[in-house]
Amino acid sequence: MSKLTTKRRNALATSEFALPGRRYPIDTPNRGRNALSRAAQNASPAEQATIKRKVKARYPSIKVGGRG
Repeated sequence: MSKLTTKRRNALATSEFALPGRRYPIDTPNRGRNALSRAAQNASPAEQATIKRKVKARYPSIKVGGRG
């Protein structure tokens, strides 16, 4: 996975993040997987559901655990 610099992160469209506030970038499949992992550690159940839904919609080939 390439490093996500501040400049590159700021250039990403809002739609390339799983949560409002430009949280959890999902612009690549690897970052989508990372968002799922981080959400399991840090996000509320409602945020986890949103992240799972957005990653699944954007990358159907990624297995989303739980009810997602």
